Amino acid sequence: MEPTPSFASTPRGNRLLAVLPAADYQALLPLLEPVRLPLGMALYESGGVQGYVYFPTSSIVSLLYVLEDGSSAEIAVTGCEGLVGIALFMGGETTPSRAVVQSAGHGYRIRAAVLKQKFEAGGALQYLLLRFTQALITQMTQTAVCNRHHAVDQQLCRWLL
Repeated sequence: MEPTPSFASTPRGNRLLAVLPAADYQALLPLLEPVRLPLGMALYESGGVQGYVYFPTSSIVSLLYVLEDGSSAEIAVTGCEGLVGIALFMGGETTPSRAVVQSAGHGYRIRAAVLKQKFEAGGALQYLLLRFTQALITQMTQTAVCNRHHAVDQQLCRWLL
């Protein structure tokens, strides 16, 4: 007998998906594909085409800004509270950032074209994705200020939180 999956191994393990109204969630459910997210896996590369949006459930993904010389700096972190791939529904096909799994786990992904279509239809999903985007921009702003103006021990505290 197969064990009952944990909450984190279902789409509801992602907080954005968990708060969708039942009808919206049910419409999205058959479009979500479960994925393993091993440590170090690149979900997308700087300048590359993004084919999917990812909804982590038990993993953590770092967004890194990549410079021309190949060096990078972490600009945000996303886990079960959000998604990876906002450029896809914000009008872009590529992004200057790179997304790398920092803590292995699982998640769900949906094809970019499908999510764009659902986003453009408006409603609860669009509202949640825009609210998450606002929160992500706030996190990026705080990260930039912290990296520039805070001591290393304060930066570590921010990263741990």
